[in-house]
Amino acid sequence: MKCFGQIGRLRPEKIEEYKYLHSVAVHTPKWQGVLDTIRACHLQNYHIYIHKDVVTAFFEYTGDDYDADMARMAEDPLTREWWTHTKPCFRKYEEDIEELFYVDMEEIFDLDAK
Repeated sequence: MKCFGQIGRLRPEKIEEYKYLHSVAVHTPKWQGVLDTIRACHLQNYHIYIHKDVVTAFFEYTGDDYDADMARMAEDPLTREWWTHTKPCFRKYEEDIEELFYVDMEEIFDLDAK
């Protein structure tokens, strides 16, 4: 298992929309397939947090080929449709980072590491 922490920055005018998408909309039958795809791509214990315009995410990856699973997720038509709603909510976290969506963070502490 590998743990991931990610960070992103939302457009101020899109904060409430992003919160709604993740607290209400994603749990409706229309978007159930997105959650199914996340699980099928070996992500678990997935959490998203928000403070003002900063969004962080944590998840555990339990598969054997992260890049292949992320490519499979990106090929899923319903997930791509979901992203047409979520990705426009983001702005660049930092100007010198190309990624507009989430940026991976470096893990520096794990209580359970031996």
